[in-house]
Amino acid sequence: MESHSPILVGLAFATIVVALTAFGRRLPVPAPVLQVIAGLVVATIPGVAMPTLEPDLVFFVFLPPILWAAAFFTSLREFTANRRPIGLLAIGLVIATTVGVAFVARALFPGMPWAVAVALGAIVSPPDAVAAAAVVSRLPVPRRVIVILEGESLVNDASALVLYRSAVAAAVTGVFSLGESIVRFFLDAGVGILLGLAIGWVLVWALKRTKDELAEILLTLAGPYAAWILAEQIHVSAVLACVAGGLYLRQHYSVVVGPRSRVQSKAVWDLLVFVLNAMIFVLLGMQFTAMIKATTLAQLPALLAPGLIISLVCVVVRLVWVPVATWAPRLLSKEIARVEAVPRPKAVALVAWTSMRGIVSLATAFALPLTLADGSPFPYRQDLLYITMSVILFTLVVQGCTLAPIIKYFKFAPETHHQQEERFARIEALRRAADALEDAAREGWANDEDVSWLRAELQDRLDSHRDPERASTRHELRARMRHAERRMLIRLRNEGAISDEVLRELEHELDLDAMRGDSAIAHAH
Repeated sequence: MESHSPILVGLAFATIVVALTAFGRRLPVPAPVLQVIAGLVVATIPGVAMPTLEPDLVFFVFLPPILWAAAFFTSLREFTANRRPIGLLAIGLVIATTVGVAFVARALFPGMPWAVAVALGAIVSPPDAVAAAAVVSRLPVPRRVIVILEGESLVNDASALVLYRSAVAAAVTGVFSLGESIVRFFLDAGVGILLGLAIGWVLVWALKRTKDELAEILLTLAGPYAAWILAEQIHVSAVLACVAGGLYLRQHYSVVVGPRSRVQSKAVWDLLVFVLNAMIFVLLGMQFTAMIKATTLAQLPALLAPGLIISLVCVVVRLVWVPVATWAPRLLSKEIARVEAVPRPKAVALVAWTSMRGIVSLATAFALPLTLADGSPFPYRQDLLYITMSVILFTLVVQGCTLAPIIKYFKFAPETHHQQEERFARIEALRRAADALEDAAREGWANDEDVSWLRAELQDRLDSHRDPERASTRHELRARMRHAERRMLIRLRNEGAISDEVLRELEHELDLDAMRGDSAIAHAH
C-alpha cells in the first residue's frame, strides 16, 4: 500500500480541490479553512504517507510566484498612495507583535532564552499573503482596505524574516548586535528591491524581442524564481525582490507583449496561483494531522494552551496597533489630517481583525535549526512548532470564519469611484481611436466604406457606455448572433467541411468578442 501513497494523495487532492471549487462558494466557510479541513481528511486515508514539509520547498516553490502575482496585480498608484499605513503594518506591527509575543513567551516559559522568544515572535507576526487575499478579496469591502491588506502581506514577510534570522543567529551563536540587525534590514531590503527591479528590466528587454506567446509566458513564469534564487544567493530580501520585479513588469507589460499573449498568460497565472493556494492549505492540514499523531491526547492540552495564549496576544496587539497607527499620525501632523480623508471606523476595524496566519509561519518554524553551535538541542523547538500551529489554526478558523458575517453587518456602501474611472478611461480611449481613424482616412489609402463602418462601430461603443439600457439590448442581440455563428461552425466541423483547428481559431475570436461584450455591459450599469 505504501508504494501507492503518492497516487492516493494526488487523487485525493485533485478530488477535494475540484469539489471545493464547485461547492466552496456556496458555503459560509472561507476556502482556506475548507482546504485545511481537506488536508486533515487526506491525512487520515489509510496507507497515505505523510509528506514532510521542507521549508526550502515552501519558500522556493510556493512563495515566489504567489508574491510575484500579487505584486503584478497590485495597483502601483494605490500602493504608493497607501505606503504609510502599509509600512506601519508591514514593519511597525511586525516589530510590535514580535516584542509582545516575546514577552508573553518568556512569562509562559521562564527558561526560554530571549533570542528564542524573539524568533517565535517573528515566526507568528506576519499575516499570510495567501490567506488574506483568498478571504477578503472575494467579499464586498472598500477598495482601500484590500489595497492596505494586500500591500501589508507583500512586505511584512521581509521584515519578519530579517527579525527571524537575527534572532536565530543570536540563539545559535549567543551573539546579537542591534545595530548590525538594523543595518542588515535596510541593506537586505534596499538591495533586494534593486535586484527585483533589475530582473524586471531584463524580462521587459527579453519580452520586447520575443514574438512567441509560449516563450513570453515561460519568461514571466521564470521571473519570480530568478529573482528569488539570485536574492538568496547574495543573502538579501528575496521577498522584496519578487515584489519589486512583479510591480516593475506590470508597469511595462501592456506594451511589450501582444493581446493573445496577455490573454493566455492571465489564464496560466490564474490556474497556477489557484493550484498553489489550494496546495498550501491542504498541506497545512496534513501537517497539523502529522503533528497531532506524534502526541498523545493527554499531552495536547499542555502543548496547545500556550499556543492559544500567543494567538490572543497576536490578535490583541493588532486590535490595539491598527487604530493607534491610523489616528496618531492625524493627531501629530496637521498636514496628514488636511490631505488625507478621514478613516472610516468600520474599515479600520476590518483591517484590525483581518490577520490570518498561514504556510509561511509554519515553514519558518520548521526551518528552525535542530542544534546550537555547541551541539546542544535548539531550546523549546517543539514548543515553538505547536505554538505556531495553534496560531495558524486559531486565526484561520476564528478570524477567517467571522469575516463574512462582520462585513455583512458593517454594510459598506458600494464604491463607484472605480466604475467612474473605468467609464472615463473607456470613453477617452474610444475618442482617441476615433481621432486615429480620422487621421488614417485623410491619408487617402483607406476605403471610404471601411472608414464609415468603423465610425459607426466606434459610435456604437461610445453610446453603449452612455446609455446602459440601450447597451443591454445590443448585448443580447450580439449574444444571439454569436450563438448562431458558433452553432454553424460546430455543424461545419461535424460535417467535415472544416477542421477542428479552424473551429478553435474562429471560436476563440467569438469568445474574445463575448468577453469584451460581457465586460462592457457589466460596467455600463
